Amino acid sequence: MRHLLDILLEDLDAAHAHDPAARTRLEVALAYPGVHALWVHRLSHRMWHVPLLRLPARLVSQVARFVTGIEIHPGAVIGRRLFIDHGMGVVIGETAQIGDDCILFHGSTLGGRSMTRGKRHPTLGNRVMVGAGAKVLGPVTIGDDVQVGANAVVVKDVQAGAVALGVPARVRVPSQPVAERDRHEDPATLIEYMI
Repeated sequence: MRHLLDILLEDLDAAHAHDPAARTRLEVALAYPGVHALWVHRLSHRMWHVPLLRLPARLVSQVARFVTGIEIHPGAVIGRRLFIDHGMGVVIGETAQIGDDCILFHGSTLGGRSMTRGKRHPTLGNRVMVGAGAKVLGPVTIGDDVQVGANAVVVKDVQAGAVALGVPARVRVPSQPVAERDRHEDPATLIEYMI
């Protein structure tokens, strides 16, 4: 139980740290739908692993979707300290996997491209930022420290440290090392990545 509480507090701290508009942890706990959706997912994901609780897990996730506008399938695997900014319209599919310290902006989708069974949703590494309205589709792998620009549509793997922009997304490897870049700034606004 203590481990779960630590994870929930990390989720709260991640939202507080990443959002400059967040004034207090209490405000984040009470008024941030991304945090609420993530907390409900942590519960429904645990239920999902008990065969008799799969239907209740889906129902719990649908209630969270109705309340928050964020749809996270209970089968999705989500790492620690995910921050969902604003959140409305975010969709995370059943076989999606998200690493630690990732950021998803409103309207982003980690979705599938087919109706076949099996792995059909993306795998995100650690410290991945997915911009507003971006779509990452299919069983693609997005490496650590990748930035996906706003409204990009990613349908192919993206190597670690790269930037993906456009429709379909084109991958650029910035000249600036990952440690020196602002990983929270949307790369779609930076002309050097567009050329």
